[in-house]
Amino acid sequence: MSNLLRLIGRRLIALPLMVLGVTLLVFIVMSFSNADPARLALGESASADALEQYREAHHLNDPLLTRYWTYMMGLVRGDLGESFTGVKITDLVSTAFPITLQLTFIGIFIAVIIALVLGVVAALYRDRWPDQVIRVISILSLATPSFWLALLLIQWVGDVPGGAGLFPSVVTDWVHFSDDAGAYLRQIALPAFAIAVPNSGTLTRIVRTAMVEELDRDYVRTAIGAGIPKRTVIARNVLRNALITPLTVLGLRLGYAMGGAVVIEIIFNIQGMGQLIFQGITRNDVNIVQGVSITVAAAFIIINIVVDMLYVLVNPRIRSV
Repeated sequence: MSNLLRLIGRRLIALPLMVLGVTLLVFIVMSFSNADPARLALGESASADALEQYREAHHLNDPLLTRYWTYMMGLVRGDLGESFTGVKITDLVSTAFPITLQLTFIGIFIAVIIALVLGVVAALYRDRWPDQVIRVISILSLATPSFWLALLLIQWVGDVPGGAGLFPSVVTDWVHFSDDAGAYLRQIALPAFAIAVPNSGTLTRIVRTAMVEELDRDYVRTAIGAGIPKRTVIARNVLRNALITPLTVLGLRLGYAMGGAVVIEIIFNIQGMGQLIFQGITRNDVNIVQGVSITVAAAFIIINIVVDMLYVLVNPRIRSV
């Protein structure tokens, strides 16, 4: 137990250090933008004195490290600054980020279900025709870009001319699950599936490999030879042990899926982090781009550390390291 607590403590200590590194990198990169926040806020007709007063009021003339320190002090208080229109970025992110998280986790959940079914079947029928078919399916899934699949889904089953009209191709107004569960599932089905398919290909191969390795271990042959039904051995021992390796990869896939969700949101007009950063780029609003980038990067780090801790909890061998 002491080793387990020590390992978890190391990861918790690393969390703020990594977030600090990400914020510094994003802040430095965005500081090289040619956009003038004062000009964007006050307009092209603003006088030189008004522009200078704006820069002084918002500390834009301060040295880079001073501005970074001021930004970090605000970040500690949960303040991501303001857009050039005066809207608090924290308010924008608090509305958009939950939508992106929902889309990401539902997409990954679908991918996990697909991967578990196909990976286990492929391992149980190793080198036979089901395994060969699943191998082709997983390779095709890996080679399918999520944004391209999203466009195909819109053409095939979206409510566009020539489509089946089963699902909305553009989300004009986000509906929460608590308000209308049916409308919520319809609006999130296509974007979530577009995220799920490429991730399911990777996870399927990993689950299949881990299952094959476990099935070849001596304890499986010993248990089956002792008269324990093969189905029981697979369900209670093989599957549980085989899922340890895919769990570590799942953390990375969550991060990549979140990045993919940003693009998918733009395609489906979902008002998440993707639309928010797109608006920031098109308007040259550096503060919005900076706030969204830091939020997504920090979420990526936190998710991977949480998954890493779960890996420590489910794998007894790591606890003794």
